[in-house]
Amino acid sequence: MEEKLVELETKFSYQEDLLSALNEVVIRQQRQLDELLRQMSAVKEQLQEAIERVPGEGGESDQNEKPPHY
Repeated sequence: MEEKLVELETKFSYQEDLLSALNEVVIRQQRQLDELLRQMSAVKEQLQEAIERVPGEGGESDQNEKPPHY
């Protein structure tokens, strides 16, 4: 009976360590995800600004103009 208890305590300790390590991985991945989302948002904003600066390349007025043959 004593051996069984020691075995269970050992397994529990191992699982507790594993859970802690996995939790650290999840925390690290969430931080990376947050950073990637922040970077993606900044790139999206830069791209939108670049599109708006180029004349005749996607501004709102170009989309509403009729083609020359009308």
